[in-house]
Amino acid sequence: MAIKITGTGSALPEKKVTNFDMAKLVETSDEWIRGRTGIAERRISTGDTVASLAAKACEKALAMAGKDAQDVDLILVATCSPELLLPCCACQVQSAIGADRAVAFDLNAACSGFLFALNTANVYLRSGLYKNALIVGSEVLSKLIDWTDRSTCVLFGDGAGAAFMEFSETDDVCENGRLAGIEEMVMGSDGAKGMVLACAERTASNPYYKEIEQVKPYVQMDGQEVYKFATRQVPACIKEALDRAGLTVDDVDLFVLHQANVRIIESVAKRLKADLSKFPMNLEHIGNMSSATIPVLLDELNRDGKIKKGDRLVLSGFGAGLTYGASILVWDN
Repeated sequence: MAIKITGTGSALPEKKVTNFDMAKLVETSDEWIRGRTGIAERRISTGDTVASLAAKACEKALAMAGKDAQDVDLILVATCSPELLLPCCACQVQSAIGADRAVAFDLNAACSGFLFALNTANVYLRSGLYKNALIVGSEVLSKLIDWTDRSTCVLFGDGAGAAFMEFSETDDVCENGRLAGIEEMVMGSDGAKGMVLACAERTASNPYYKEIEQVKPYVQMDGQEVYKFATRQVPACIKEALDRAGLTVDDVDLFVLHQANVRIIESVAKRLKADLSKFPMNLEHIGNMSSATIPVLLDELNRDGKIKKGDRLVLSGFGAGLTYGASILVWDN
């Protein structure tokens, strides 16, 4: 049996905000931002919601897979920036696309969210409980950012990416001899370091108690600690996944990583002793979209014909929590 991705989709807000636009808001420059992050512009919502972006991405993924919304068994939305605590975003997406049969719920692993959703759906499908799943990473991070803090506001963008996964009872052997589908997965968390990347929710307040200190509900980040964690943990979990699958770095055609920072991606490539050409990047024009970065990049590569049937991909990322993960799959689309 095999679990395969048969459709991808993405959705981005129309509004583009360049580094030159950012320089009008905070003390920064295009040179400063590019040199430290590799980002030149990002998409920012002017009314798009996490649910509306997710629904658009899901509809595109279904269209590519040749499926109707009524065919969907499971919807998983990975997000850390929903507009509503209740109902969950996945139920909003279910309603928007008309997937009346689907079970729907959210999960939050921040920037690792899409990977966690992919791996969660993989387990559900392998168990036989469901035959297919729509998984989506969707974020409107612009509402969680302090737009006077140049260390964070220049990094993030808004958007959504989705994938349709299907269970197949038969193995599909590609021309290069590889079996299509998900081969291995690794997930992990390090909660002890969680506060190096955090964002507060509403504090406790009721007729019997009220927290005195009110924390601003904006993303707070210790950039150096996040960088050290990412450059150590991402290559380590990729290596663990490859070892478990009996593979080496040379067996991988593309590394589709979380698009947080070009320096992090370059460091991961160096630690793995892999050619940087195997690490496609799109953060220059859309920035860091948390859980949406990996599926949006995957959709771009897929629609541009840069992934061939039989290619082996490693998807990997890290995020607040701290969380991290890696998945290995052979492409069949």
